[in-house]
Amino acid sequence: MDERTGRYRVQRTKEWRAGVSRRPVSTAPALLLAAAVAAALLPSSARAETDVRPTASPAAQGATPPGRKKSPYKPENVTLGARKYYAATLGVDELKVRRTNAGNLIRFSYRVVDPGKATSLGDRQVAPYLIGHTSRAMLQVPVMDKVGPLRQAVRAEAGKEYWMVFSNKGDVVKTGERVSVVVGKLRVDGLRVE
Repeated sequence: MDERTGRYRVQRTKEWRAGVSRRPVSTAPALLLAAAVAAALLPSSARAETDVRPTASPAAQGATPPGRKKSPYKPENVTLGARKYYAATLGVDELKVRRTNAGNLIRFSYRVVDPGKATSLGDRQVAPYLIGHTSRAMLQVPVMDKVGPLRQAVRAEAGKEYWMVFSNKGDVVKTGERVSVVVGKLRVDGLRVE
């Protein structure tokens, strides 16, 4: 401010030509500008109230969340390469892991392709285990008083399906979880519980 005239004196600098000013902005106009921008960005309260609709959760609707697309691919139980590997090394095919309706038992079934290689799966001396990848639970074959262990331990024949049942007390292993079945030195990985 010029003391003699009482007017503001404008100094023209390089920044002024570029549209940049070094003078501090007063707070009142800046607050008004911020309030105007906020009011323009936010919807009015009356409009926001009319847009609100009660909706059920995506889990209750049986659909995927709105921001997530449902995959068109079905999750595969065992890949083709793994099937060929298990048929060549273990002598088994069609590996399946299913929960019972009550959820307290999990059934592992397999079809024998080569009886010579599949004898280790039916060995009575070896205790089989089912290990959950997500839950990290290790399930065992239950032993009944009069029946014995709930598994088939007979001589394997080609083309026949065999099974063993694991106890899932407390519903530890859920449907869709990947599991591994370990029988002695043999290990079958990546099976999906159906």
